[in-house]
Parts: sequence; C-alpha cells; structure tokens
Amino acid sequence: MNAIVALCHFCELHGPRTLFCTEVLHSPLPQGASSGDISGQNEQAEEEEGGIQMSSRIRSHSPAEGASADSSSPGPKKSDMCEASGCRSLAGGHPGYVSHDKETSIKYVSHQHPNHPQLFSIVRQACVRSLSCEVCPGREGPIFFGDEQHGFVFSHTFFIKDSLARGFQRWYSIITIMMDRIYLINSWPFLLGKIRGIIDELQGKALKVFEAEQYGCPQRAQRMNTAFTPFLHQRNGNAARSLTSLTNDENLWACLHTSFAWLLKACGSRLTEKLLEGAPTEDTLVQMEKLADLKEESEGWDGSEEEEKPSSQPDVVEGQELSKCSPETSLLPDCNSWNVAHRRLSIFRSLRHMRQVLGASAFRMLAWHVLMGNQVIWKARDMDLVQSAFDVLRTMLPVGCVRIIPYSDQYEEAYRCNFLGLSPHVQIPSHILSSEFAVLVEVRAATRSSLYPTLFDDEQSLNKYEFVVTSGSPVAADRVGPTILNKIEAALTNQNLSVDVVDQCLVCLKEEWMNKVKVLFKFTKVDSRPKEDTQKLLSILGAAEEDNVKLLKFWMTGLSKTYKSHLMSTVRSPTSSESRN
Repeated sequence: MNAIVALCHFCELHGPRTLFCTEVLHSPLPQGASSGDISGQNEQAEEEEGGIQMSSRIRSHSPAEGASADSSSPGPKKSDMCEASGCRSLAGGHPGYVSHDKETSIKYVSHQHPNHPQLFSIVRQACVRSLSCEVCPGREGPIFFGDEQHGFVFSHTFFIKDSLARGFQRWYSIITIMMDRIYLINSWPFLLGKIRGIIDELQGKALKVFEAEQYGCPQRAQRMNTAFTPFLHQRNGNAARSLTSLTNDENLWACLHTSFAWLLKACGSRLTEKLLEGAPTEDTLVQMEKLADLKEESEGWDGSEEEEKPSSQPDVVEGQELSKCSPETSLLPDCNSWNVAHRRLSIFRSLRHMRQVLGASAFRMLAWHVLMGNQVIWKARDMDLVQSAFDVLRTMLPVGCVRIIPYSDQYEEAYRCNFLGLSPHVQIPSHILSSEFAVLVEVRAATRSSLYPTLFDDEQSLNKYEFVVTSGSPVAADRVGPTILNKIEAALTNQNLSVDVVDQCLVCLKEEWMNKVKVLFKFTKVDSRPKEDTQKLLSILGAAEEDNVKLLKFWMTGLSKTYKSHLMSTVRSPTSSESRN
C-alpha cells in the first residue's frame, strides 16, 4: 500500500511534532548503502490481535536511507527539539530501521521524518492538523480528513499517562496518509482495529509506569502543596519525557517499526481490484433464456417418461435423432458415436485459420452469407470438421441468431437452421443451390497430397481436404459489404494481433452493432416511426448501406425476449396512462 504511517506527539513547548514514521520504498536501496544487523539475529514480531506473524530482520542503513545528518535535511532544526528527547524518537546518528519483503521486493523504512521534502511537508501538515483542528469530540478517537493536494489522512488521537505532565497525560496520534481517498475509506474498519490494538498496548505499558510512579511519589498531593510551581518550572527547563521512558520499553521504536510495516503490508494485500460487470449482454440474456427452456423441456421429458413406457431404441439412436432435429445440439458434447480418442484431428482453430485454408475470396463470400443470415450448408464425411467450422463461424453472430443442426441425413429448411451439416450423399434441392440466400461448402478429398504444405504440417493438418465454396449469388470482389465484415477482415489480416485479441475485437464489434440493433428496434417496432425518419436514423448510426440494413434486420431476430418485453412494457405504460387522461 502506497501510504505513510506516522506517530505524532503534541509537545507543550513546540506544538505538534512527528516522532516516528514508516514509508514504503519500491525502488532498490542505494548502491552505497551498507546494511548490518542491529541485534545480530532475526526478531520475530507477532500481531497478537490479528493472530498473524511477520518475521522481519531489522537492519541499520546509511544516512541516505534514514534520517539525514547533514544540514540539508528536511527535518526540524535542532533548536526546536526537546532537550530530553520528548520530540525525538531515534537518537542522533541513528540510521533508522528497514524491513525487506522478499515476496514483493518492497522495503519498509522507518525514521523520524521522511527524506523527501514534499513528503516531509505532507506528513508535517497532517501531524499539525491531527493534533490541533482535526479532532473528534473528547479529543480521542478516529477521524478522516484531507484533500487531493496534500493527501487524505486517517488519524486516531489518544492519551498516554505521564505523572509529570500537566493533567497527568500527554497527547499523541497515529496517522495514515495516502493519496487514494476511496482506498483509505474502504480500509477504515481494518485500520481502526489494528491501530486501536497498537494504542491499547502503548497505553497499557504507560499505565503500569504511571501507577508505579504514583505509588512511589504521588504527584497530585505534591502539586497541591507547591501551588503550581512544578508546572512553571517544567515549562522553563524540565522538558517532556520520551515515549520510551513513559512506557519503560527500550525496544519501543523497533516494535513500532514492525507493527507499522505489517500494517502497511496487510492493508495493501487485503483489498484487490475486481472487474465490475455492468448490465448483462444480449448473448448472456439469450443463453440464460435457452438454459431455462432446456430445463423446462427436461422436466417435461421426465414427467412423460414416468407415464409412458421406455423406448426400446438404444441411447445412441436417440442421440443421433436429437442431433438431427434439435438446433441446440451444439451444447451437447456426446452427440455422436465417434471414439473420443480420434476426435478433433482435423479442425478449424479460428477464423484466421479458416481464412487461410479457404482463401481470402472464398472466406469473404462465406462470411458475408453468415452475417446476412443466409443458410450455410457444409457437406462432408468428417462430422468433427463440420462441427469445428460451425463453432468458428458462429463467433461472428449474436447467440440469438445462431440455429445449428450439426449433421443430418436429409436437407432441413432454412427457417429451422442457418447452419446445416450434411453427409455427402444427401441431395440438396435445386432451388436451394441456385438461391442467393444460401451458400454451400463441399469438403472433398484433395487431388494433391500436399495442398497446404507451408501452413499446416501437424496432426491437425487439413491438407487432405479440398474446400469448394459456391452460391447462387456470389459476392462480387468489388462489393463494399457490411461494415462489420470489413472490420473483421482487417483484424484477421493484421498479424500483429493474436488470436485472443481478435476474439475480443469480435466481441466488441458485436456489442457495437447490437446496440445499433436495439436503437433500430425501439425506433421502428416500438415507436413506429415513418420510413423517412428511419432512414435518417440509419445515416446517424452509419448503417445506411443496403448490406448494413439487411444485417441489422437479421440481427434484430437475435434480441432476447427479456429485452423486448422490458422495452415494450416501459414504453407502452406512459402511452396507456395518457390515453386514459
């Protein structure tokens, strides 16, 4: 987490002062920095409340990493420091502390003040505000403040018992500073619990020292007898005691370094970014509707099987009949009796792969018919080859526009499917072969043994096949075609785009044109606008060409029932209320 955690103190002589801060360094340590163990061994620090252990080697480092010793240091002047270390955490010349996180190569560095002048100014301002104006009622507790320029601050103020202080207590605060406001607000519960644990431990140690001192020499009665002179004497020369003296803990700063470093690491790893999806796409809605229909059909089949006798035909025959008649068989993995070990030997891997095998002109003709909603017929002996071709071609269409019969022993009409797989011996009606609304791909045995020797030489090679694409209305080479087809071809020919990137391009293009379909559906079917207004709308959408209009009308059939019913209900309800008035 890119933040700074600091311990601040309100000095009665100098006002708010930063005692100790821990920051995150992502860059490597300077080359001239030498590091050695302070204690010569690893120290194990355990976060008791969280139940998490963090093993860190506390090391000394050069003045370049810790508090700078030269006159250009951004820290306060020596004349502003308390004589008895009330405003000082580390002794003069102490290099500070650093912990190395080997997993992320991040270093957590602790010293009294940040080295960077800008960071020093930000921490200094946050310290002053946390112990002066930005306090909660009672002057003890958490509060949030800040701005875009100076960062946002989570501050928790608290008191430490001191038998020699005015009111027998001194004022401290632990602040967490970062520039990300949302992240800091979301971390409020975590920071509050962990910082509250650190404060309770400090207050517990200080309370023991305070009670021991009060038992040996009660200060309250002594001050009553001397009539306020101790306080005046203290302000003139008896400076405030250090926090190590108040808690009687010589390793206090090393422990605070470990706690602050763990706090920064744990707070940074507990929150992760997630992609929040918006409204479901049309493909998602259509898939949900199809799954619901399949579930209802399966429930109906189960009910009928209880009443009727089971069929004497084997399961394979039922699966073959289902694959012949049902347009949803592409969702069923075991729709034929082929051995799984011999499947997927000759398949199309992607649209780019298919374009290379068929050739640019044949692929463009095939893709044009697919996008226009015309019937695409494949005749081949290899059922897996046909299935792979349909799996690749269907990616160009919305899910609602896809109706597939993977393999059949007879021709099926176009209203039942727009992707039809046939065995080679099936006769296709002559009016279909000459129709401009159908395209036929015949897979024949190659006349040459190596038709594509430079492209595919692995086990998935298609060099044993020859593909002949014919249609009653072939697409002219100089025809512009639908806009989305030209963009798809541009993505396929761009070798700098990987197959995964091309797939994402297809998703974006389909969403773009489905949005145009929704606008056209609302404009024509719901609002019933005249043709002149519709033509103007198509010009605005950039789809006034003939092929684009045909594509939009075909894709309109792929809109989900949920979207159509929602649109019709929301639009017609105001009309009905107006007619009543």
